[in-house]
Amino acid sequence: MRMPVLAHIATGTALAACSPPDAEPVPYAPGYRGIETRLLDGDLVEFRVSMTGARDAGDVERYIECAAAQYALIRGYGFTRHLRTHVNEKGGVWAGDAVYTISPSLPRGLRTLDAEVVVQNCTENGIPTV
Repeated sequence: MRMPVLAHIATGTALAACSPPDAEPVPYAPGYRGIETRLLDGDLVEFRVSMTGARDAGDVERYIECAAAQYALIRGYGFTRHLRTHVNEKGGVWAGDAVYTISPSLPRGLRTLDAEVVVQNCTENGIPTV
C-alpha cells in the first residue's frame, strides 16, 4: 500500500518542477497621497496618511513613521514613541492613522525612534515626510 502513495507524491513533485516560472514581479511604485497631522494633547500627535501602490501594511506604517519623525524634528524634538497604528486598504488606496508621542529625550518604551536617524533613512528610501 505504501508504494502507490509514494509514487503519487513523487509524480506530484516532478510535475511541480515542470511548472512555468512565476510572472515577472511588478516593480514597487508607491504613490504617496499626503499626510495630515493633528496635535491631540501636548506631546501626543495623530498622523493620517494615504497612498497607492503599497505592497502591504508595512509600507503604510513606514510612511507614517517618516511623518512622525520629521514632525518631531520640526517641533524641536529628537525622539518619538509609537503608541498605535491602524491600516486599511480599499480599492487600491491604503490609509493609515497612528498616534505617537514626541519627546526631547529618549522616552521610555519599546517602540522609540531617533527622529534624525529615521528621517535620514526615509530620505535615502524616497519616502516623503511632513
